[in-house]
Amino acid sequence: MTIRTVELDTVPTSSRPFPGQKHKAGDTVCLAVADIDDIRADLVAEQEDLDVLVGGLAERDWGRPTPAEGWTVGDQIGHLTYFDAAAERALTAPARFRAEVEAVLAEGDDFTERHLAEARAMSSGELLGSWRRGRQDLLTAVAAADPEVRVPWYGPPMSLASFVSARLMEAWAHGQDVADGVGTTRVPTDRLRHVAHIGVRSRPFSYIVRGREPPPEPVAVELLAPSGGRWTWEAEEAHDVVRGSALGFCLVVTQRRHVDDTDVVAEGDMAREWMQLAQAFAGPPGPGRRPGQFAPLG
Repeated sequence: MTIRTVELDTVPTSSRPFPGQKHKAGDTVCLAVADIDDIRADLVAEQEDLDVLVGGLAERDWGRPTPAEGWTVGDQIGHLTYFDAAAERALTAPARFRAEVEAVLAEGDDFTERHLAEARAMSSGELLGSWRRGRQDLLTAVAAADPEVRVPWYGPPMSLASFVSARLMEAWAHGQDVADGVGTTRVPTDRLRHVAHIGVRSRPFSYIVRGREPPPEPVAVELLAPSGGRWTWEAEEAHDVVRGSALGFCLVVTQRRHVDDTDVVAEGDMAREWMQLAQAFAGPPGPGRRPGQFAPLG
């Protein structure tokens, strides 16, 4: 198993309203320069929204299957629990964490099942309590961390801002799996700007993880934010562009929806190819979702 990470620190970004729409508060926030306290606050809000969703589930509902093959609702929370705890160790005990990473890399594919074993042995109440304690420990570690620290992870070290943003993306993406598993629809928020930024920044990784050379041609991205503003990542001399809602784009780059089931439009060969390969999360190439697996977005 190869585990890699994506560095997210800088990318040309701007935000402006679509014609005829008022530019609302928050739309001008650019992740590349976002304050770590703001990112941390968004992480808290994302985790709390998911907590509300799973906190009201009956014990049997934790065993419901999710679109991730072989994973239940409980597995999704168990995954977050494990990696929130790992993230806390990466911040507070980096030497110990690096040793753990070496062991994980040596273990190979068996790690996927093993890291869920402890969670599968818990009741839903026990697992929920463990997740809550672990994420609070992580938030405490983030608050105490040097904003300039480079945090070790399963690949190159990350800036603190990138590190916390990645935890937010994980909470959102696995929360989507939970929502799909229990048959509910979540209301998108402007916290998606963090996920979208990771998605844009990870375009080269989407090729590298498949053993392919990233194309040199740039692709611009223009997204409609949930609050109504426009977020753009402008690439110089870009002839290709990806347009759509922030929700649709984030669902595609986290492989929670096939692009054909979203409102994302890719104009140009490079843009269309990227949307077929897009992967914003670390790890080996994901299978994604089948076209037509979900009702069309929008």
